[in-house]
Amino acid sequence: MKSAIDDNQSRFERGLENLKKIDGEAGEKVINGLKQIAPDLARYTIEYPFGDIYNRPGLDLRSREIATIAALTAMGNAEPQLKVHIQAGLNVGLTKEEIVEIIIQMSVYAGFPAALNGINVAKEVFGQK
Repeated sequence: MKSAIDDNQSRFERGLENLKKIDGEAGEKVINGLKQIAPDLARYTIEYPFGDIYNRPGLDLRSREIATIAALTAMGNAEPQLKVHIQAGLNVGLTKEEIVEIIIQMSVYAGFPAALNGINVAKEVFGQK
């Protein structure tokens, strides 16, 4: 029988593996920044979203990043996280054109200001001036 500690360790290891696969260097920078001030929050960020949710069946990583980019765009106040997840979308196979379409779609549901802010973030991630 597994103990909670063993399960937590495997959640962390799974999460770290997914974080590297999905967010690459950008995700590691976020976690390292959190470790300095809130190490528990850094661990929770690895275990829950990346160790548990991203491992669930039903959606592939590409689909999960589509949902994440849409949600962060719609929020309109999560620019740092949107940057990380636009790059993650590219890492898991989304094209720049698909990311732009996701953001344009959000203009209908979240409004033009949110979509315009999202496009500006995408432009920055894509390295365009």
